[in-house]
Amino acid sequence: MANAAVSEDFEALLEESFGQVPSIEGSVVKGVIVGIENDFALIDVGLKSEGRVALKEFTSPGQKSELKAGDTVEVYVERLEDRNGEAMLSRDKARREEAWAQLENAFNGNERVTGVIFSRVKGGFTVDLSGAVAFLPGSQVDIRPVRDIGPLLGTPQPFQILKMDRRRGNIVVSRRAVLEESRAEARSELVASLKEGMILSGVVKNITDYGAFVDLGGVDGLLHVTDIAWRRINHPTEALQIGQTVKVQVIRFNPETQRISLGMKQLEADPWEGVELKYPVGTKFTGRVTNITDYGAFVELEPGIEGLVHVSEMSWTKKNVHPGKIVSTSQEVEVMILDVDPNKRRISLGLKQCMGNPWDEFAEKFPAGTEIEGEVKNITEFGLFVGLPGEIDGMVHLSDIDWETPGEEAIQTFKKGDMVKTKVLDVDTEKERISLGIKQLTSDPFAAGAAGLKKGGVVTCTVTQITDGGIEVSLSDGMTGFIRKSDLARDRQDQRPERFAVGEKVDAKVTNIDSKSRKVTLSIKAREVAEEKQAMAEYGSSDSGASLGDILGAALRQKEEKGRQGD
Repeated sequence: MANAAVSEDFEALLEESFGQVPSIEGSVVKGVIVGIENDFALIDVGLKSEGRVALKEFTSPGQKSELKAGDTVEVYVERLEDRNGEAMLSRDKARREEAWAQLENAFNGNERVTGVIFSRVKGGFTVDLSGAVAFLPGSQVDIRPVRDIGPLLGTPQPFQILKMDRRRGNIVVSRRAVLEESRAEARSELVASLKEGMILSGVVKNITDYGAFVDLGGVDGLLHVTDIAWRRINHPTEALQIGQTVKVQVIRFNPETQRISLGMKQLEADPWEGVELKYPVGTKFTGRVTNITDYGAFVELEPGIEGLVHVSEMSWTKKNVHPGKIVSTSQEVEVMILDVDPNKRRISLGLKQCMGNPWDEFAEKFPAGTEIEGEVKNITEFGLFVGLPGEIDGMVHLSDIDWETPGEEAIQTFKKGDMVKTKVLDVDTEKERISLGIKQLTSDPFAAGAAGLKKGGVVTCTVTQITDGGIEVSLSDGMTGFIRKSDLARDRQDQRPERFAVGEKVDAKVTNIDSKSRKVTLSIKAREVAEEKQAMAEYGSSDSGASLGDILGAALRQKEEKGRQGD
């Protein structure tokens, strides 16, 4: 009977022992540290033998374990005995089991969890969630692509669990989902408190040709290129870069569309205040060319203050030249203030005014009457253009080329590149015109000849040409004259040009000297009438009994006698 009782007790103990196997192996149990040997802790979990767990499993890397005998810890029972007869225990797996349980609760409750990114893997990163290892896809790291993940490594971060599979041991988490949720909350708070005039800090999120989008912490605002700085900025990248933190002011805010317009220059003093006092009209300043257009060049006088040099104010002599041929971008130039309009924020500048006026300088150096030589630059239908000192031109009008030859003929003797001597006739600095003359280099032959003539005087001339309207004659000094048909004779029947022959000498009275048209008008008829009057006065009238033939015959004989005496 005694043996039977012992056998029953043993079976009961055996059943009790085997009955505990499924509840202990593969589960987390509490154990007591019974000793520390080298780098291992001996833990009693109520089995036949203790288990051995490395101390590093209880601490974080680089930290020293503070465990001591008598401490209670939770471990995972992998097997009741190993080949050495010891229980196989694990603190890491116990921590992982605890973590999984907590993570499942957080996943089911849609709660955030805290983890640490500790390494990079293909397609993303691994995250330690208090013992459980999760996968963080690269697209879920941040709202925007992150170039440098370094600052996030080893730092506790909040994550949202996207997917869990305990059987496969897979956990997928997202940091981006947490940021978007926080961003939405911050956006609501910011929009609710947003007012025009507020000064905020933001991060440049994106840059376009017309401006930059700035993240104000959940909401974006547009910083237009014209509101970045008071100075001219052609492209936002000249002053901003993506990721840069900037201080901005809310210029406009539309609560309905939630559009926010931002400005940076509004936080600085407006350089246009008191601009009239800083830049008085007529003063000269040095500036930098910032932009060149077809109609002129913009010159920066100081940051934020630009003026326009119109193409007409760039050069005294280069009239139809593109501004880019006169100045270049970034060039330092001296300019004169021509006009200031603070309301329109415009300043008109002059470049040529800082250089000597070549017409004034020419007038001073070469007054009217001065002889000067120059090159024929151009020939037109109304005259010659001659190059002069100071890169300016003077014009010789057709009428000032030759005294005798018509201008249309005289101009044919010149060609471009010819060097000609001229005389300065007039300098009009306001109209920028210089009148030159070639014929004025010599005396006027007509004036010299006209000096020996007087109106009413009788001269002997030679017939040079016979026309229907009269005859052309040459005078002894080379001057030409004309006798109209009606002036060829006293009697109408004798007023016939064909009565005369080329080369025939005739006496005629000078009736007119026109220096402008350079013509001398003569009359045989006037001479005959004058002679008749003189004869009548000297030899009596026909009323006294003498016939007109007798009187004229006596006068003619007297004239012939005087002529013989003169010979």
